[in-house]
Amino acid sequence: MHLVLLSGGSGKRLWPLSNDARSKQFLKVLRDEAGNPVSMVQRVWRQLKRVGMADSAVIATGRAQVDMIQNQLGTDVPLIVEPERRDTFPAIALAASYLYSKAGVSREEVVIILPVDPYVEEGFFRRAQYLETALRKSQAELALMGVVPSFPSTKYGYIIPEHSEPPYRSDAGQTFRQVSSFREKPDEKTAKGLVEQGALWNCGIFAFRLDFVLSRLREAGFSENYQELLEQYGELPKNSFDYEVVEHTKRIVVVDYDGEWKDLGTWNTLTDEMTETVSGRGIMSPDCVRTYVLNELDIPVAVLGCEDLIVAAGPDGILVSRREASPRVKEIVGHLNGRPMYEERRWGWYRVLDYTSFADGREVLTKRIAVKAGKNLSYQEHRFRSEVWTVIEGEGEFARDGVIRRVKAGDVLEIPAGMRHGILALTDLEFIEVQTGSQLVEEDIVRLCMTWEEAREMCRG
Repeated sequence: MHLVLLSGGSGKRLWPLSNDARSKQFLKVLRDEAGNPVSMVQRVWRQLKRVGMADSAVIATGRAQVDMIQNQLGTDVPLIVEPERRDTFPAIALAASYLYSKAGVSREEVVIILPVDPYVEEGFFRRAQYLETALRKSQAELALMGVVPSFPSTKYGYIIPEHSEPPYRSDAGQTFRQVSSFREKPDEKTAKGLVEQGALWNCGIFAFRLDFVLSRLREAGFSENYQELLEQYGELPKNSFDYEVVEHTKRIVVVDYDGEWKDLGTWNTLTDEMTETVSGRGIMSPDCVRTYVLNELDIPVAVLGCEDLIVAAGPDGILVSRREASPRVKEIVGHLNGRPMYEERRWGWYRVLDYTSFADGREVLTKRIAVKAGKNLSYQEHRFRSEVWTVIEGEGEFARDGVIRRVKAGDVLEIPAGMRHGILALTDLEFIEVQTGSQLVEEDIVRLCMTWEEAREMCRG
């Protein structure tokens, strides 16, 4: 059995702390058993390790999230990287081709697909393992997992099991049923009726034999080979797996899960699981009720006498919303397509402090950059911008135009356009970077090598 975790999302529903580069699963607003801040993806990965499922798991994601995943989970986590953002069907098809042609997984092996960010207890993943038994026992094409509803929600889709026939029963006595139909997010009255008839929340967990997806690629004229499918990726249907595959599949069974499951995709659901009402520099008066402050800025936020309020402040903006209205934030900020003002990278993080564009075409961008001890920026050059770095904390090795020297707090490093440069943090290192040029975009990077060992060799040569 193999697991594929899907990591995507645009981050608009948890704006302003999430963005295209830092979707909701990367926000460190939850707490682990020791009280340390963790993100949803870190929480899920630790749970998979504890139930023995991490060794067979890969994460399918887009290029924009690779650095974030490696920063939070480490560089050893296996990744399948989409060449462009599309939808869940192309992502799952690419993962299937990777497992078959790169990892050598048998066509008859069972693959489980699950989101990277459910808020669940460990029993959820143990129950998910039962999908393989259900699939093989029933000879179905797909096996889904549905959550027993705790209330008639209008936010989730529903799986309606077939109750006119007796359930399948495994040798261990566990049961599962044939799927009768599906229902997308219903109104409240319909939701109540669905719950009464035993419908289950669709939590996006399903399993199939690997050849089930590979055969669909073959039938549609696409390659099963991973490298060839990467080149064809832009031609794959830009569609969800539900619409592209599930709706056209007849033999589907469902395994029920009766336990804690939540989709923390909006501010009101996320704050329900927060153990503190203030995160970051915040001050809240004692008469505030069910109010939360999440502040990533270096200035204090004060809230007085408020009820059922969310105040979220970050480099991308500030949100003030009543809790029940917070799911609508995507409606009013969906058109905001500016560059992310904060990103985590494999080596640390950066925050944009200021950006100015002048009438003559010049641009000036100021960043605060933090590099973890032992990590390095690639040895690189820029075509359209020059940079000045002012080291404000820590020590490192700075490579410039083939020469490496030690640097420390207080040093000012000038980097003209076209000059090769990079830095290794000997201790946790921070510096202020001022970019000046005509095209201040992240894509203006020519990476000569990624590791510091390679940079040293290049400088010796």
